[in-house]
This record gives sequence, structure tokens and C-alpha cells, in this order.
Amino acid sequence: MIDRRQHLQHLAALASATALPAFAADDKDSTYDEESVLKAATDFFGQTTEGLAKVIEKAFKEQGRPNAYIKGEEAGAAITVGLRYGDGELLMKGGGASRVYWAGPSIGFDLGANASKVFTLVYKLPKVSAIYQRFPGVDGSLYYIGGAGINYQRLNGITLAPIRLGVGLRAGASVGYIHYRREKSINPF
Repeated sequence: MIDRRQHLQHLAALASATALPAFAADDKDSTYDEESVLKAATDFFGQTTEGLAKVIEKAFKEQGRPNAYIKGEEAGAAITVGLRYGDGELLMKGGGASRVYWAGPSIGFDLGANASKVFTLVYKLPKVSAIYQRFPGVDGSLYYIGGAGINYQRLNGITLAPIRLGVGLRAGASVGYIHYRREKSINPF
């Protein structure tokens, strides 16, 4: 019995040592390249701007290649305390898609309202269902007519980089979170 247990432990150790990681950041088959992301974002926003190209370039330099993205729309408003609501479609490079809804509160030196199209780059998402959780974030974007902005949200090794192009006027800095859900909810918490 002891020999069998030791043999099983040895096999388990060998399997874990040779196993491939669940997600390889530089795996070209399961991640998007910068050119295809820029094309998808341009098609989604209906235009290309120097600002859009620069924020995508910035995200690739800082985070690498995403393995998913979300195309959606959102609206938000704040007078010190803010709320944000949105919905979109999550698309993974390796296959898999899902409808996603999000909402979240924020607090800070933030004033105004905006309506935006949002193209979110998603990094190291192991499976579609892993998006459904609360992602904390800091937002220090300035929204104006035709403006583009980006910020990062991180949790459990997953990074989200929402790129917003929209209309309205919203300025300031705030902290909060965004709760991604399977179903639409008016509850931002």
C-alpha cells in the first residue's frame, strides 16, 4: 500500500511538473495581435482616430496580447458619487462568447455624465465564466466630445482595459469597482 501511494505521488508530481500552464501569455493561437484588435475596434467604433490607435498601442506595450475583448455600450454620471451601467458581448480568441452586463459605483473628485461605446481588452481570462465578478479600478479619465480614454481593472490575474469613445462631459478621478454579470441589474452593488 505504501509503495502504491508513493508511486501515485511520484506520478502526480511528474504530471504537474510537465503540465502546460492554463494560459500562455504569448501563445499566438489564443491571443489577439495588435493589428486585428485595431481593426476590430475601428469596425466597432465606426472610425479610427489617432487617439484610439495610441491607446491600443499603449495597452499592448503595457499588457501584451489580450485573449478576449468586450464590445459594448455604457452610460454613467457622477457628482462626487457616481454610477456606471453597460452591456456588451465578450469574445474569446480561443472560442467562446457571452453576453455581459456591468454596473458599478465610484467615489471621488468626479463630475459630469457620459455615454460611451466601450471596447475592453481582456488579458489572461481562463474561461468565459471568469469574467463574472467585481473588478476594482481607478478611473482618472477625461471625457469630452469625441474623446478616448483607457484605464485598467485587475483581479485574480485577470486584467481588463476598457477603451471608451463617447460623448458628454465628465472630468475627475475616482475609485470604485465594476461588477460584471450574466444578467442585467439596476443594482450597482
